[in-house]
Amino acid sequence: MAIIVNLDIMMAKRKMSLMELAERVGITNTNLSILKNNKAKAIRFSTLEAICRELECQPGDILEYRKDKEF
Repeated sequence: MAIIVNLDIMMAKRKMSLMELAERVGITNTNLSILKNNKAKAIRFSTLEAICRELECQPGDILEYRKDKEF
């Protein structure tokens, strides 16, 4: 997938655990882990907004576009 989630990097910069962020955002540890590990197929804007609010960052700090290799 061409969209890379750098949530783990922002969490490390803010010294915030997965469990703490999940609690603050109001989602399950499992769903946040799926997002953090680039396994998610979608994210709600409300969830992205809550993550950005809690990590004090911009969506571009978390989401990155990388062009897929062409075969």
